[in-house]
Amino acid sequence: MTTIGEFELIERWFTRAPRRAALGVGDDCALIAPAPGHELAVSTDLLIEGRHFLSTVDPERLGHKALAVNLSDLAACGASPVAYTLGLALPYVDERFLDGFARGLHALADAHAIDLVGGDTTRGPLAIAITVFGEVPVGTALRRSGARAGDTVWVSGRLGDARLALEAFRGTVDLGHALARVRRAMETPDPRVALGVALRGLATSAIDVSDGFIGDLAHVLRASSVGATIDVDALPRSADLRAQPVALQRLCTLAGGDDYELVFTAPAAMAQRVQEAAATGDVAVSAVGRIEAHTGLRLVDARGDEVSERHAAFDHFRA
Repeated sequence: MTTIGEFELIERWFTRAPRRAALGVGDDCALIAPAPGHELAVSTDLLIEGRHFLSTVDPERLGHKALAVNLSDLAACGASPVAYTLGLALPYVDERFLDGFARGLHALADAHAIDLVGGDTTRGPLAIAITVFGEVPVGTALRRSGARAGDTVWVSGRLGDARLALEAFRGTVDLGHALARVRRAMETPDPRVALGVALRGLATSAIDVSDGFIGDLAHVLRASSVGATIDVDALPRSADLRAQPVALQRLCTLAGGDDYELVFTAPAAMAQRVQEAAATGDVAVSAVGRIEAHTGLRLVDARGDEVSERHAAFDHFRA
């Protein structure tokens, strides 16, 4: 058993010189000064072993994902990341785990030029809580409440691979060599920060897909007091998912969750500008439906026929 204590743990794996923050790890509080004319955007996510990640996950991938899911929230707000804090509960000090976890965490932080500015560590069941801080020009943040009738509904990247991986681990589907690919999608999501920033002033609403496309889109529809018609066959998916039965494809794309892609709306006339924003963010986007004045969600197939499948969104206290 290691003799490493709490403060040596912090010093060895998580203390780094700040780049943008006014003060890094080591004081009672972090100091963060947003740029003039900007406001802070703040988001927190908690990851619990066995609930949000498998016990067999590679520690480096876990470090990546722990920060990625928070950066995805900033992307949905159109905010540029600045800094983050880390709360980490460990059953014991596992140097191999901490080496990998810190490597994945710091690599993604470096990719977005953000600072770890504080947090806490304690003994307990493995759990990770990250709070991320971003900045966005005053009055330009993307919100859930701006969707308007006639807007196009867009999705970035691809949906469903993370849920497909989960189904493989549950034993409901045999993916063979494809498992490694879809597991990567589940464990190392790519937060669409550049796309979110590029959509400022263009998208009328946005949200990231964490609990499933249907459930997350429903938050936008509710906040905006509108409805939507979605072409389920237009939802972007990988070749691995397309190889599965249609019913499984729809489960994964509609209610899979853990995709961390952006769902957003924009005026139909802005399609070209949306594609240009996507190119800036180095990600493909797909038009999958339209916003309607009447409330409710209507699912149709490529022929326009009503789709009967209805899948519930993920709920931490009901799943």
